[in-house]
Amino acid sequence: MVRLTKIYTRTGDEGMTGLSDFSRTRKTDPRIEAYADVDEANSAIGVAVALGKDEFDAATLALLVQIQNDLFDLGADLSNPLNEHYEYDPIRIEAAWIDGLEHSIDKYNQDLGKLDSFILPGGSGLAAGLHLARTVVRRAERATWHAIEAYGTEPAKKGQSNGGINIAAAKYLNRLSDLLFVLARYANVKHGGDVKWVPSKARTRS
Repeated sequence: MVRLTKIYTRTGDEGMTGLSDFSRTRKTDPRIEAYADVDEANSAIGVAVALGKDEFDAATLALLVQIQNDLFDLGADLSNPLNEHYEYDPIRIEAAWIDGLEHSIDKYNQDLGKLDSFILPGGSGLAAGLHLARTVVRRAERATWHAIEAYGTEPAKKGQSNGGINIAAAKYLNRLSDLLFVLARYANVKHGGDVKWVPSKARTRS
C-alpha cells in the first residue's frame, strides 16, 4: 500500500524529480511530460465520471473508473524505465488491456449511427467532458511517443541507466482516445445525437 504522510517534500525545488527506479531527472524530461499528461487525462475523465452519474448506466461508469485506475498504472509504467532486472516486479500495461478497449469500442459503436460528417465537441455536458478528455489523452499519447523517441523501447542493460519506454502504453492511449470519442457520441444519443460540423461555405456567419 502507498502511504502519503507528507504532501510537500521540497525535493523538487531545483527542478528535479524522482522516477520509480529511484533515479533523478529533470522535470522537463520527456518521460515526466508523458506521465504528467496522463495524470491530466485521468483528471479530465474524473470530471466526465462526475457528470455521468445521472446519465450513464452503472456498467459504463464502472468502465470509466476502471480506465482511471488503468491510467494510474500507466503513469507508474512510464515512470519506471525498462530494465532487464528489477528488485520488485514493475507495473506494466499489457496487450490484454488494449484488447479490452477495442472490445468496448466495438460494443458501444455497434448501435451508433454511421458518421456522415465530422462532429463538434459538444451536445450534453457529459459528451463535451468526454471530448475534452479525448483530446487530453491524444496529447498524452503524443508525449509518450516523444519519450519513446528519446529513450527507445529497449530495457537498460546492467550498469546502464535511462531504460526505454513500454510501447504498450502508447498503444493503450491511442485506443483510449478512440473509446472516449465513441462514448461521447453514446452520451449524446438521448440529447439529439451528434453535433455536426457545418463547413464555412454551408453556414451563415453571425
